[in-house]
Amino acid sequence: MELLSILQSTDWAYGAVVFGARVVDVSLGTLRTIAIVHGRTFMAFWLGFVESAIWLAVVSTIVQSVSQQPALGVIYAFGFATGNLVGIQIEKMIAMGNLILRIISRKRTVDMAREIRDSGYPVTTFTGQGRSGPVTELYVVCRRRDLKKLLRKVLSLDDEAFYVTEQAGSVSNICRPMMQPATGWRAVFKKK
Repeated sequence: MELLSILQSTDWAYGAVVFGARVVDVSLGTLRTIAIVHGRTFMAFWLGFVESAIWLAVVSTIVQSVSQQPALGVIYAFGFATGNLVGIQIEKMIAMGNLILRIISRKRTVDMAREIRDSGYPVTTFTGQGRSGPVTELYVVCRRRDLKKLLRKVLSLDDEAFYVTEQAGSVSNICRPMMQPATGWRAVFKKK
């Protein structure tokens, strides 16, 4: 019976605002932490500013209300947990930073290196000895957002290729693939 009275005394519209603000606040915190790791100080500064402003607004109001509406505490916690998930998903979509992609293959490595180079990425190759004989390692530095596209090319040439990715801390020079000309609706925004 006590749980029912707690639920009835809760202002659910206010709870939705607390939940939403907490999701935004924690998502920004997750992105800020990743920006710090990647050395993007200006981005981290502004994300931290907005994050702390939202947090302060939410905490200052919820502390006064949680004793009368205990369900707000649970809503606040769910907002925090959801914010972590949302922040990670947003960061995966943005894909900040660079990666080192190491591809080890026994088949068609010359074609693989040429395909990757033709896509605009520099490739360095090394020969080595694997468990089953000679192998070639292709060493590529790329943006994280380009990884899936590169792996599709690699695996289309050798579906048994072994690959490893590593986070690249600092990169002296990153080559980006050439942009395709704008077509369709994007051509409207193209400068004449």
